[in-house]
Amino acid sequence: MKSSYQIWIFVLFFSFTRNSIRVRSGSPESNSVSYMLSCGASGDATDADGRKWSPDTKFLSSSDKSATATAQYQDPSLPSTIPYMNARIFNAASSYKFTVPSKTRFWLRLHFYPSTYNNLDPSKGIFSVVANGFTLLNNFSASITAKALTMAFIAREFSLTPVESGVVNVTFTPSAEQRGSYAFVNGIEVISMPDIFQQAAALVGYSDQSVDVQSSCLQTMFRLNVGGQAIPPNNDSGLTRTWYDDSPYLFGAAIGVTNEAGKNFTIQYSKDVTQDIAPSDVYSTARTMGPNPKVNQNYNLTWVFQIDANFTYVVRLHFCEYQINKVNQRAFDIFVNNQTAQAGADVIGWSGSQGVPVYKDYAAYVGDQSGDEEIWVALHPSISMKPEYYDAILNGLEIFKVNDTSSNLAGLNPVPSAMLVKAEEEEEDKRVASTGFNFGPLIGGIGGGVAGCSLAVAIFAFVQTKRSKAGGIHARSGYWLPLYGHSRTSSGRSTASGKSNATSHVSSLAAGLCRHFSLWEIKHGTKNFDESQVIGVGGFGKVYKGTIDGGTEVAIKRSNPSSQQGVHEFETEIEMLSKLRHRHLVSLIGFCEEDGEMILVYDYMANGTFREHLYKSNKPALSWKQRLEISIGAARGLHYLHTGARYTIIHRDVKTTNILLDENWVAKVSDFGLSKTGPNMNQGHVSTMVKGSFGYLDPEYFRRQQLTEKSDVYSFGVVLFEVLCARPVLNASLPKEQVSLADWALHCHRKGTLHEIIDPHLKGQISPECLKKFMETAVKCLSDHGTDRPSMGDVLWNLEFCLQLQELPGGLVVAENKANDAYATHTAMLGIEEEIANMQGDEQSQNVVFSQLVNPKGR
Repeated sequence: MKSSYQIWIFVLFFSFTRNSIRVRSGSPESNSVSYMLSCGASGDATDADGRKWSPDTKFLSSSDKSATATAQYQDPSLPSTIPYMNARIFNAASSYKFTVPSKTRFWLRLHFYPSTYNNLDPSKGIFSVVANGFTLLNNFSASITAKALTMAFIAREFSLTPVESGVVNVTFTPSAEQRGSYAFVNGIEVISMPDIFQQAAALVGYSDQSVDVQSSCLQTMFRLNVGGQAIPPNNDSGLTRTWYDDSPYLFGAAIGVTNEAGKNFTIQYSKDVTQDIAPSDVYSTARTMGPNPKVNQNYNLTWVFQIDANFTYVVRLHFCEYQINKVNQRAFDIFVNNQTAQAGADVIGWSGSQGVPVYKDYAAYVGDQSGDEEIWVALHPSISMKPEYYDAILNGLEIFKVNDTSSNLAGLNPVPSAMLVKAEEEEEDKRVASTGFNFGPLIGGIGGGVAGCSLAVAIFAFVQTKRSKAGGIHARSGYWLPLYGHSRTSSGRSTASGKSNATSHVSSLAAGLCRHFSLWEIKHGTKNFDESQVIGVGGFGKVYKGTIDGGTEVAIKRSNPSSQQGVHEFETEIEMLSKLRHRHLVSLIGFCEEDGEMILVYDYMANGTFREHLYKSNKPALSWKQRLEISIGAARGLHYLHTGARYTIIHRDVKTTNILLDENWVAKVSDFGLSKTGPNMNQGHVSTMVKGSFGYLDPEYFRRQQLTEKSDVYSFGVVLFEVLCARPVLNASLPKEQVSLADWALHCHRKGTLHEIIDPHLKGQISPECLKKFMETAVKCLSDHGTDRPSMGDVLWNLEFCLQLQELPGGLVVAENKANDAYATHTAMLGIEEEIANMQGDEQSQNVVFSQLVNPKGR
């Protein structure tokens, strides 16, 4: 027997328009209903968003012997006391009865807050829910689910088939397998919905088979606005659906680019696709693969979803072209679970015109033979179609679970990890000790959500554990869910473990763009910060090698717990990196801010820092070509910060320890704790306190306390000499004139003896033409005045020229007469340049991406 572990979590209450009609039981003449019941409440009540909830008493069967109760503890992440603080408790099977229009589909939404009611043990709240013969939940434990998903409260949405009688019975039954079990519910919504499932869904892998969605009962698993912001219910044409951000489900670093139609662009709905299918906000934003056709042909744009096994799922993809207007300009293949769902998809070919939305439904059965229990959706340019642009597009995505042949939709309960259970027990012990009164095992207080804005920007948690069975209740392991929150009703931020943190240093926008780890996840991944896991120490604190999600290697940077000096650096790192994605920038996976800890989680860089491969280590010396390629990669990352992101970003701490190397020796610029947003068009600098690392610090910045992007150029010039000479930038053991590498290198260059201080390991490796150009570039970077230094784009051009000179000495003719801004030349060499679109949506900055696709030229 099962209870579903994975659902679409609607953290907001699904706002309704205030003038919507509330139909009483026994009003068959109306073609719509909207019931919002606060179960166990004694009268009408209004939630924090101003919506009215009614008591549930008149909808209960006459034989009902249930009890009402109030939760003994209010979790700080609850968006409102209504409907979650009141509950209806059932000790025997009991039913609600609703009058609905016949032959009309409707949403059924159930809300649960597993807290302590009437001194009942939350762990005994195990029950089933059946609606008109369909099993929606079976041996469902809200307590277990809240623990495993680190959520304080749970909401589930079902789309039920029309009923001829016009009556819907929803029955709650305590589990027969658990002695002393009971059922409860905090809120119920019954909402009429249009019939949006009129077409059969093609069964992937079977050309002649389809799934009849119209006659099926469905559970909403995911509903995503791809490439755009979350859409709240009151922006969904009165249909009260919530569309969430898709970024938590993207697979890998190749996440494409997001874009938006112009403000004056109008979505042209048709009789087949109306706003009932999806609101215009879904169709006016999209995620595409990017402007580089060669890159696009070598990767898939992929989303991964964790689901229940042994069910059929309908994957609905929403499309609308607002960038191109001809057939075969953009054609792509669609894959669902590694099987071709659609070859040569052409949105213009389907819709016939720009701005006309279409959707496609595909069905896939997911068994448990492989144990993965996932749905993968991938897009790839159609090579065989030879389109004008090798690209793909997606505007929206929904996934629905279809009832099985026994009219069942119930999955399995998730399994909380042992670390989580222990953490909750410790938390409860602390709370009881501090208050002197035991409120019981407060699952709701411990399994908190992540606070966010009312638009509910998403972050996610993905945990893999082994399948197990405990206490007679079937358990399911593995989940991948976004954790949403609501900040307007809580004075502080609620962490993923449910602990309120009123001194959060991270904006809700930045927090919504990356994953929020709980402290127990971090401790588990680092073996409780075992010293054997330490792979580095910096100004912020120690860096640990760790694992997440059952084995993924990550780098975990932990601030010194006894110091608050890293607060600004912690905040800046998240604010900067959460909005940037680039091949040569280290990827920030997420953060943890709990119990005074400030922890950052990054992709693991297998080859460590650039410096440890240059000197002061036992590692083999890098070849000159390797050093040159790594320098070029770092220059690309810095060049992107200066000119490719929405605003100029000045790194302010460029050095070889902040250039990391992945397993393929690709350079990644890291450590954005000191970074600053650059000056605007009317101001050439940023006035700020001098910060950075001695030896790399721009002397002009030090003198004038005026920061420009040329300060990064100076620091990078020091890096270039570090690469060439393989010695520390400051060495107090040397004679005074040699202590500073920058000063000594410039001195040697003036005297014509620079070749004497080159790393002996490079003897005979560097071609004279390459060496001359490299030294010339490094010297220009160290010019005393910023105006005399090259731009980062010019530095990149020169280094790429050096590589060509090295590979083809004497045989290469390259025109060196170039404009000061060589950005157009550089962009063609940069590879993937992917930026998460600013969440506030600037039309010009977002549309410029596609302008390069149509007119390939420098940004």
